[in-house]
Amino acid sequence: MLVVFNIIRIHNLISNTPTFIERGTVNVEYARALQQALSVNLTQVATIVIVGVGMTLVVATGGIDLSVGAVMAIAGQIAPLIFLGPIADRFGMGVANFLALTVPIAVAAGFGLMNGLMVTKLRFQPIIATLVVFIGGRGIAQVLTNGYLQPFKNPSFQYIALGRPLGIPTQVYIMFAVVLLALFLVRRTAFGRYVLAIGGNERAARLAGVPVGRVKTLVYVISGALAGIAGLIVVAINAASDANLNGMNMELDAIAATAVGGTPLTGGHANIVGTLLGALLIQLVRYSLISIGVPYEFALVVNAFIILLAVYFQRQRAA
Repeated sequence: MLVVFNIIRIHNLISNTPTFIERGTVNVEYARALQQALSVNLTQVATIVIVGVGMTLVVATGGIDLSVGAVMAIAGQIAPLIFLGPIADRFGMGVANFLALTVPIAVAAGFGLMNGLMVTKLRFQPIIATLVVFIGGRGIAQVLTNGYLQPFKNPSFQYIALGRPLGIPTQVYIMFAVVLLALFLVRRTAFGRYVLAIGGNERAARLAGVPVGRVKTLVYVISGALAGIAGLIVVAINAASDANLNGMNMELDAIAATAVGGTPLTGGHANIVGTLLGALLIQLVRYSLISIGVPYEFALVVNAFIILLAVYFQRQRAA
């Protein structure tokens, strides 16, 4: 659907442009414009898919993770602090960039661990446990730099977002790698079966010997780590870290992609490919409406309607 829309839009653009007269020129410009449009859509949707995959695993256990946006902000603030600070001067940019790519993800996974422990050990409801980090996490991100924007220019670090191996943005490779790994995890490993069993009937899973606490905790760790990766991609794209905007409303986009993709919010099922397609559908609708001049606010209303329809059809199918 995404491809078809872009083909139609580009065809109309080229057909109505007088400079594209010669057939050879049209073919070249057509292919170039199509590639650019697809690249833009995939680039914009990559972080939603990465976070959405983690959200899908959490939802499959019957939980929810509202902290992903705040965790993105924290990871995005930490990375520039590393390669703009004394570490780069003392150990070199190579070491600084390595730490800037690994430490924020580890910290993000640590916040996921905290969420998991609050859910499994303290018996907090997932929405309450992750709401704690949702509220406090963004404050922590702002405190790290006193609320200031951190602009930078670091091509080596920014390659995770701005690199284009074989003409495809690096973050698109990361997105598909995350999707494929999650598919393998859910379909081919005992851990994946445990995740679905817990979401289907946690009490029965516990009686069957499933390590419920460890599995649920690990799911939140994965969600946190993926949010950290997405946070790094965002700051690499923007060449600046902004604790106020990085990851803003990402939890809503991730939940929407999960719901539209066919994963029931009651748990027991994880549709990883569906999350990818759900995110693409949401991006398609948003891109389509904005490209024809529809205000962004109205596009949000349409997206909300799509989510409502998706949840309705899920309930109908379950009934």
